Amino acid sequence: METTGAIGVFDSGIGGLSVWRKLKELLPGESTIYVSDSAHAPYGTKTKKYIQDRSEILTRFLLEEGSKIIVVACNTATGAAITKLRQKFDVPFIGVEPAIKPAALASKSGHIGVLATVQTFRGEHFKRTSGLYADRVAVHVQAGTGLVELIECGRIDSPKTRELLHLFLDPMIEAGVDQLVLGCTHYPFLIPLIQEIIPHAITVIDPAPAVALQTKRVLEHNGLLNRFAKDARHDFITSGDAGAMEQFMRQMGWEYPVRAIHTI
Repeated sequence: METTGAIGVFDSGIGGLSVWRKLKELLPGESTIYVSDSAHAPYGTKTKKYIQDRSEILTRFLLEEGSKIIVVACNTATGAAITKLRQKFDVPFIGVEPAIKPAALASKSGHIGVLATVQTFRGEHFKRTSGLYADRVAVHVQAGTGLVELIECGRIDSPKTRELLHLFLDPMIEAGVDQLVLGCTHYPFLIPLIQEIIPHAITVIDPAPAVALQTKRVLEHNGLLNRFAKDARHDFITSGDAGAMEQFMRQMGWEYPVRAIHTI
């Protein structure tokens, strides 16, 4: 595999851009190809088989486009599909998992909260990781139903988003959680709003920095790190509405064109 290949990134939608921005910060010399599967979002309500099939299609596309490593920037797809992807493709894969371990180790109250999708909670990764720390902390789980759709529409600070966050977070606050794990890559875009709602004593854990660091480690281990690139390229593709994705990215301060490929 060429070191000059790109880091391929895919998500059910635009949420994985929270991971992409950390990859870009940590690995400025690396080119990236980001695929948003917005035409088939959200994944959180889909069957495991459906998510596996979509993940395989997106992986094949990213490899055809010249990716040397694949970041599955979606908690739901990681839980449902990454094991199968690793069996099927001869390329390194990086997944995203709810950060139960650091939350459990840091908790002083003995209570941590996890906000994620239904499919993430059903996944083996979540069950295994939460089981390992069940004797240390009480894990309060909440499905963030409806949040992905609002973020996809750019409604990051809308009355409906605030209403849902209160509905989901208030019981966790009452339960005494002191760590809040964001178990969906869409949710870090809500951190400013979340921090307005929760007490200052609660730490919000964004998985993206750890994913970027692991990606760097795997690139180095496999001799794939591009140490000499001067002109990193960043390509953005969606199976949905390119204009909507461009508008969201401008909202975040990123000026990049987006290609719509509806045949993915």
